[in-house]
Amino acid sequence: MRAVSSRVSPWFLVLVAVTVLGGVLAAVATTRPVLTTGIVLLVLAGWAVSLCLHEFGHAFTAYRGGDRSVRAKGYLTLDIRRYADLGLSLVLPVFFLLLGGIPLPGGAVWIDHSAIRSRAVRSLVSLAGPAANLIVGALLTAAVAMVPMPIGLAVGLSALALIQVLAFVLNILPVPGLDGFGVLEPYLPVSALRLAARVRPWAPIALFVLILGVPGAASALFALGALVFGAIGGDTSLAATGYSELFFWRR
Repeated sequence: MRAVSSRVSPWFLVLVAVTVLGGVLAAVATTRPVLTTGIVLLVLAGWAVSLCLHEFGHAFTAYRGGDRSVRAKGYLTLDIRRYADLGLSLVLPVFFLLLGGIPLPGGAVWIDHSAIRSRAVRSLVSLAGPAANLIVGALLTAAVAMVPMPIGLAVGLSALALIQVLAFVLNILPVPGLDGFGVLEPYLPVSALRLAARVRPWAPIALFVLILGVPGAASALFALGALVFGAIGGDTSLAATGYSELFFWRR
């Protein structure tokens, strides 16, 4: 059998390059339009990069846990096209992000759970994706706090960091179809698993309808996200300014 490449995908590198371009524009901007353009590119492309890292976290942990099929599927290349399809992995999450500032989980990696060596490792496979978002968020907040940088770049990075934290909070909820439920799933009785299998296709959709449609639900999510964001050292005022630039048409 021909060896399957595990090299980093050029598509991932393109997303990184667009993120860097956005950061440069935000850093050197002397006019409002350039600043806004830079922050939009930085946040949206950075979010796409984090989607790849989220799914890579699942796949790499599964690979180390015994599922060698993830390499053959291309999941270890960080290629966003490999994670479900382009619409689910990129277009829909970016749409929801622009619609309401909600970082919708995007994409999926198909894990052969029968190949994973233990229930604990299966839980870790599910946890690895949200953990990647939290780590990225923590690294970004640390960079803003510790590295002198132009205010435009600090604002953009802070907004991106808050989005990572919100993605962590959202994904870790114990809802069938989300990673938080996957962490618990190996330890649940068969009856609970059967019920979860029936509601899994609709539960995440119902959750997002609840968040976007029920007064106070989105505010509660953002309040919890802000609490975690502050706990890892994030500056909520900078992040709020970044969100304002991201949703520039609302001004």
